[in-house]
Amino acid sequence: MSGDSDCTRTSPSVGSLSDNEFLPDRPRYVCSLSPDLVTKAREELQEKPEWRLRDVQALRDMVCKDYPSLGTCLDDAFLLRFLRARKFDYDRALQLLVNYHTCRRSWPEVFNNLKPSAIKPVLESGFVTVLPHLDPEGRHVVCIRPDRWTPSNYPITENIRAIYLTLEKLIQSEETQVNGIVILADYKGVSLSKASHFGPFVAKKVIGILQDGFPVRIKAVNIINEPRIFKGIFAIIKPFLKEKIANRFFLHGCDLNSLHQNIPPVILPEEYGGTAGKLDISTWNELLLSSEEDLLHDFSALVLPCDSSPHDMLVSGDADEKQCDDSLRGMKPQLYYCY
Repeated sequence: MSGDSDCTRTSPSVGSLSDNEFLPDRPRYVCSLSPDLVTKAREELQEKPEWRLRDVQALRDMVCKDYPSLGTCLDDAFLLRFLRARKFDYDRALQLLVNYHTCRRSWPEVFNNLKPSAIKPVLESGFVTVLPHLDPEGRHVVCIRPDRWTPSNYPITENIRAIYLTLEKLIQSEETQVNGIVILADYKGVSLSKASHFGPFVAKKVIGILQDGFPVRIKAVNIINEPRIFKGIFAIIKPFLKEKIANRFFLHGCDLNSLHQNIPPVILPEEYGGTAGKLDISTWNELLLSSEEDLLHDFSALVLPCDSSPHDMLVSGDADEKQCDDSLRGMKPQLYYCY
């Protein structure tokens, strides 16, 4: 692992470029977007190809000026993820980048030794996978199935690690950066005992990462087969959701026709009333596991400096954990009531 705080490396699978004459060894970014996606990025994300490198350099300058000890990768391709996720608003992109590092540093149970081979049991269980076909908007569908998790086998943080690595792999694609993703969560068979593992502390951490700490555009969250207990789960989640994200949750129950209005049957597996064959987890598992070297190469750029100062990071720690633990005690009656 390099100790350079302004690491200039990036995954070779993500083309990267900079014309900065002062950093001649920085990987060169080459746009891989189709003409249609270039137009979509311009219309939806305010991304102007002729200004792209100028915008990246502006964000890089802000990082070096305001957060010199952040220990982040400064490659164009890496910084572009954050600009696209915040529609090229420099200040919001910078805050997202800082949040990204804060999340990684404040939850060691999730981010230490983070690599695909370390979460192989989760992948083999089928807890999380990515459907092989894109939806009509060009978005990947991430399928999460909590019923595949046996709590006695490993803690819930292993599931979160698997989801995070899945997102890291997906976001390497510029198409995903522009189009975003869709989540399909199947809550079939989720019991009270299993739901109790997802308390407010874990909920706040996960929602914080997905909303404010990761450069991905979540366009829809489709929930199916949710039992009565989901009312309690959603009661835990909702206080941490921004209105924009909360409005992208769709609860379908057992109504597959309702699900098909959001995700067409042609890309869904038979298990969800689709025509794309049986749900296959092996293809995604093999892709993610084969990407370990690339992901570790990316992660090696993210250094935790010894001289990080508290004002560089978002507020987190014992006080938040205690507050969430207190909230959990208040939420448990709701879970039992809904169950």
